[in-house]
Amino acid sequence: MLTLAPIVLFVYNRPEHTRKTLEALQRNDFASESVLYIYADGAKENAADRQIQAITATRAVIKEQKWCGEVHIIESVHNKGLAASITKGVTHVVKRHGTVIVLEDDIITSMYFLRYMNDALDYYKEEDRVMHVSAYFPAIDNVKEKFFFYNQTSCWGWATWDKSWGHYEKDALILHSQIEAQDRVREFNVEDSYPFTEHLQNNINGLWDTWAVKWHASVFLLNGLCLHPNKSYTENIGFDGTGTNCGIDSSYVASNLNELTFSPVNFFYPNKKILKLVVKHNLSRSRRVEYSFRKRIIRKIKQMIQW
Repeated sequence: MLTLAPIVLFVYNRPEHTRKTLEALQRNDFASESVLYIYADGAKENAADRQIQAITATRAVIKEQKWCGEVHIIESVHNKGLAASITKGVTHVVKRHGTVIVLEDDIITSMYFLRYMNDALDYYKEEDRVMHVSAYFPAIDNVKEKFFFYNQTSCWGWATWDKSWGHYEKDALILHSQIEAQDRVREFNVEDSYPFTEHLQNNINGLWDTWAVKWHASVFLLNGLCLHPNKSYTENIGFDGTGTNCGIDSSYVASNLNELTFSPVNFFYPNKKILKLVVKHNLSRSRRVEYSFRKRIIRKIKQMIQW
């Protein structure tokens, strides 16, 4: 019999995003039988009235309905920040239950999201090398496999086991040093197509306080496997300028919330063909972002000149 993993949702100050996330989750197969933990972060010191009102509105949303079979709400008096909230919340729940499914307040799920996650968690529970289950994968052409292993985590709907999360290293300096010592910087940066080491360095320098790159690095250093779907079970609606760590970027919005059923992958190695496609995708996206940035700067200059 399938044991359903608990779901953890992290919210802060986006009531409408939170409502959409919860409504989509509620429509999932297994939602009515699942346990949901909702962690609501507190206001920052000297927060403006508008921010406090948004936090209050978000907390009202999470109490509007019984979104899953069993709901536990944990409201923080003080602001922990996203990284601390997620690492502490995931640690608490996964230690108690052995597995965990993780969402943030801007992740819309397919109605088959929970079925996929639970099936994968159950199937690979004895495979120590499989450390992470992703619900999201970029829209990349020519990926024929329905599911595959690729050595990169994704934080837009994911799941793991207690034994895997126990390897999470929160010290970015340790992770950065180990990657350099193993001479794997280029590999970690997806063949120099994505600046993951820069993300670690920003954490080391105190410019950022994030968790996802640390989890990715922890899995990467152990050569852990991450299961991915060909078509995403989630859509990120947070790239509208409202998120703590997200700017405005429309390229992440359109995901295919599909009806795939889970089928196991029995070849325990990262898919090299997928790597090549991801590198091509990253480089192409980098050029698009750079071009978009230049267009915004030029438009701003023209506006200033006209003014």
